[in-house]
Amino acid sequence: MPGKRSSEEQGPLRRPRAWLPCLYGMAIVAAASAEPARPVPPVATIMARMTEARALNRARFRRYVVTRDYELFGRERDRAKSRVTSDVAFVPPDSKQYTIRRSSGAGLGERVVRRMLESEAEITRQHAATDLSDANYAVRFVRQEDDTGVRCYLLELLPRRKDHNLLRGRVWVDATTYLVRRSEGEPAKSPSWWLRDVRIAFRYGEVGGMWLQTASEVTVNVRIVGPHTMVSRDVKYRIDGAAAVDAPE
Repeated sequence: MPGKRSSEEQGPLRRPRAWLPCLYGMAIVAAASAEPARPVPPVATIMARMTEARALNRARFRRYVVTRDYELFGRERDRAKSRVTSDVAFVPPDSKQYTIRRSSGAGLGERVVRRMLESEAEITRQHAATDLSDANYAVRFVRQEDDTGVRCYLLELLPRRKDHNLLRGRVWVDATTYLVRRSEGEPAKSPSWWLRDVRIAFRYGEVGGMWLQTASEVTVNVRIVGPHTMVSRDVKYRIDGAAAVDAPE
C-alpha cells in the first residue's frame, strides 16, 4: 500500500481551495458587469410618468421662504464682482414674491438678480407654459446615465416655439421617481439683443418633502462688456413658519 502522504505533499492540493472565495467573487462581478441594461420605457411613457410625478409634487407644495445667495463673476471666476442675498416667498399654488436682503459690489449684480427673480415669478404664475410637456417640447431619448449615483434617463429637449422661458438642451430624469434632477441648455429665444451665447444649468433637490430647484448657473456673453456668470444657491428654507432647514448640497 502506498504510504501516507505528508502534509507538505498534501499542501499543494489543498491550497487552491483558499482561492475559491476569490474566484466566486470574480464570477459574481463578471456576471454583474455582463447584465444587460435595464429596459427603457418609450419616450411617451417617460413623459406621462413625469407629468404624474410633477402633479404629485405640486400637491405637496407648502408655503415657504427660501434665502438664496447670488454671485456675479466677470472674466475672473475666482473673484465675484457682486454678491446679492434675497428672500423668495412662495405661496401655493403659483405666487412668488422676493425681497433683496443684502447687495454688495457692482450694481449690475442686483439689477440682474431682480430680472431673474421677476422671470422666476412669471414662470411660477404660468407654469403650464414652461412645463416639460408635449405641448412645449419635442423630446428625444439619448441614453441612460448616472447623476451623482442615481440612474437617470437623459433626454434631449427641442422647444416647439421660440420662447425665452423654454430651454433647448438636456434634462436628467430620475429613472425611479421621474422627477428632474438636473437640466442645462440655452433659451429657445434670446432674452435680449445684448446677450449672446447664453447657457443655463439648474439643479433640483428634495426640501421638506417638496422637489424644488435649488441651484443655478447662467453664463452669458454681454455685448461690449464681455463674459459674465451668475451663480445662485439656496441656503436655508423656512417651511410653513417652522424652524429653518438647510438646502440640499
